Formats: sequence, structure tokens, C-alpha cells
Amino acid sequence: MPVWLQEHSWRQTLTAVYLSLPLRGARATAASIFCSEQYLKVSIPPFLFEAVLYAPIDDTNSTARIGNGNIFFTLYKKEPAMWDSLTLANADKEKLQYLRENAILKAHEKAKEETEAKKITKQEHKKYALEATMKLEEAERKRIEDLKEKERQKVTKELELWKKQQKDANKYKSIQKKGEFHQEVEQLKERKNEKMNKTKIPNEGTSKARLKPTKVHGSCSMFSENLKEEQLPAPRSAATIKVNFTPRAFPTALRESRVAEEEEWLQKQAEARRTIKSDLSELEDLKEEEKNPDWLKDKGNKMFAMGNYLGAVNAYNLAVRLNSKLPLLYLNRAACHLKLRNLHKAIEDSSKALELLTPPVPDNENARVKAFVRRGTAFCQLELYTEGLQDYEAALKIDPKNKNIEKDAEKIRHLIQGTMQSS
Repeated sequence: MPVWLQEHSWRQTLTAVYLSLPLRGARATAASIFCSEQYLKVSIPPFLFEAVLYAPIDDTNSTARIGNGNIFFTLYKKEPAMWDSLTLANADKEKLQYLRENAILKAHEKAKEETEAKKITKQEHKKYALEATMKLEEAERKRIEDLKEKERQKVTKELELWKKQQKDANKYKSIQKKGEFHQEVEQLKERKNEKMNKTKIPNEGTSKARLKPTKVHGSCSMFSENLKEEQLPAPRSAATIKVNFTPRAFPTALRESRVAEEEEWLQKQAEARRTIKSDLSELEDLKEEEKNPDWLKDKGNKMFAMGNYLGAVNAYNLAVRLNSKLPLLYLNRAACHLKLRNLHKAIEDSSKALELLTPPVPDNENARVKAFVRRGTAFCQLELYTEGLQDYEAALKIDPKNKNIEKDAEKIRHLIQGTMQSS
């Protein structure tokens, strides 16, 4: 059976009601709070508190805070007015039952509407992400096609130039061969004349006999046969040609590849391998799950929840060494540095998280808000209020409905104004 809490204290202004409930040693972590426009219920086993409020409140902006053995409620009134009492006077059992059932029904309807709205928003975000991805892929495809077309035109021009050079070279060779042929013919004629002069003798009979032409089979004379023999080129010498190809890490053709990006990727891979080899001696003693950055992140979160901030920082440090591209590691480590008053390190980690949280999309809005708020808090604690206000305003642009950030930004503005007036 629950024990009803009867003791409570409250005060009010025209726009808000401040209610305090003592916990009496109950575990604050097990508290269950239900609040609607005119109905408030708090369940802290074994205690129970229930109240039908005097007038409607704004349950969306109302807040509850647990600390120092009490629960503090800040209930904002829908209409500015002073209440005669906290609860309705002379509320019978039937009216209480009606208000309770009506509040639960409205809460169910509101939760259903919020679920539908979240579903629609999620679908819109998916659609936006898909369209953005398709646009990027289309732009990349177009860029690749343009590069291919430029390379094709370049290769075509080079091929045409080579053909023209080959044509000119062949033309020059044919002209040179013709000149050599005429030279050889002239030399053969000179040799023929020399032989004929040597065979001439004064004896008329013998000269006639020797000058008598000999019969030659066929239509060609011996001079044409000698000419043909001298025109034949020498046989070509045999040789072996070795063809070597430049080794490439990527299978694409050189004209279609992106050499600069490939070289950058290979350099990053080599650096990552060197980092792993240098850290191998330190990681040998770790268990298999301790080499997982996600496992280390969860361990750091548990240590942070227990108040062991130094242990959480060590867990995040090891996770960052294993994977330096996870923005949540820097974001959580910045929260630990804020608790340890390492303000400069908190600013550095928050800035690194914001660098990794790009491009800004709806899925990383919450993380970007936390990064701006934590960096702004560190700036303010260093009394750099102008920089802190800029970060808080950046967080408000992302989440304009966050009342806590708006209140903190207003406090920083007052501090800046007070500092300017005093100076």
C-alpha cells in the first residue's frame, strides 16, 4: 500500500507556482511524475502524492527538479492570476476520478500526436537525406563524365597529331628512297661503261666475237638482275623488347583515376598502420572488448554517471586513440573537463566535436547543441562572456524552443551589460 504525502509547501506569483515535496529518504531515481493541465501525480515508492490543481497550467514548459531530499516543481500558469489555494476545494471523489481519467486520456492523445509528428518528421528527414545523396551522386557522376570527355578529347588530339607525324615521316622516307634508287642506277650505269671499255681490243675478229651478244633467257638483262639484287634490303636483326607497367594500387585506368585523392588515401592508410604499430605494445595487454571504441565510450559514460571523471577521461582518451573520427568521444570528454575545471581542454574538445559534426543535418542537432553549450559554458567560466554568448546564440538557432538555453543566454547578456557599465 502506498503512503500518501500530505506535507508540502508552495508559493506563487502572477505567472507561476513553486511547489516543494519532501522525499523523506526515498530513492530519487525511482520517482515517476505525471503532470497535465489540472492534475499532478508523483509516485516515489513507497510514497504517493496526488493533487487536482486550482487552475490550468502550462504542462509543456513546467519543470521538476530533484535535489537535497526534495522535489521542486515550477508550474507556469496559463492565465496570470493569484490562486486562493493550491488544489480545488471540496473536490468530491467522482470529480477527482473524472479529472484523473480526462488527464490520462488527454496525455494518451498528446503522446499519440507527438508520435505521429515524429514519424512524419523522420520520414521527411529520410526523404531529404535521400534527395541530398542523389544530388551529390548526380554531381559526382557528371564530374566523372566531364573528366572522361576531357580525357577522350585529349587522347583524340594526341592520336591525330601522331598520325600526322607518321604520315610526314613516311612521306620523307619515300622521297629519300627515291633519291637513293636514282643514285644506285647511276652507279650501275657507270660500272657498265667501265666493263665495256675494258673488253675493247684492236683485233677486229676477236672484237667482233667478243662483242657478240649472248643469248639470255627471259626478258631481263644481267644489268637489271644486278640492279634487283642491290635493291633488296638487309634482313632485320632480331631483338626482345621488354614492356614494364607502372604498379598501381587501384585497378582503374590512369586517365579515369583521381591520382591526388588516391595518393592522399594511401598516405592516410600508411599513417594509420604506423599508429597502430606504434601503439601495439600498449594494446597487447588489453582485452578484446577493450579495443572497441564503442565499448570504451559506454564505459566512460558509466564512470561519468558515477562521478569518476578522471576514469571517464582515460576511457575516452583510449577510445580517441583507436578512432579519432567519432564526435561523441570529444563531446563527452568535454563534459568531463568541465567537471574537472579543465576549461581550455573543454573548449578544444567541443571545437573538435563541432568540426566532425558536419554537414549539419537534423540527426546531429542534439549533439551540436551540446557542443555549443559546453564550449559556451567554458568560455563564461573563463570570463570570456562575448564568446560564450555567441555559442549560446548558435545553440538557440538550432533549438529555439529550449527555455534553459534561453535563460542562460539572458544571464550572460546581463553580465556583459553589467561589465560594460562598470567599466
